[in-house]
Amino acid sequence: MQASVGDKLLVHGRTVGHHDRTAEVLQVLGENGTPPYRVKFDDDGHEALMSPGPDTVVRHHPEAKSG
Repeated sequence: MQASVGDKLLVHGRTVGHHDRTAEVLQVLGENGTPPYRVKFDDDGHEALMSPGPDTVVRHHPEAKSG
């Protein structure tokens, strides 16, 4: 997994009743865009250090792509 500052992480709910959550990447602490990431969750503003698992998808920030 690779992410950049400004990307969104979509964390899928793992069990019934747990909804998907999104978080913005504030800081990349690993090498070459790898985890861990400091993130801010969109639903409640909570900040956390996160090493995403297989239930997480990176939504790249549109400005991060060069074309």
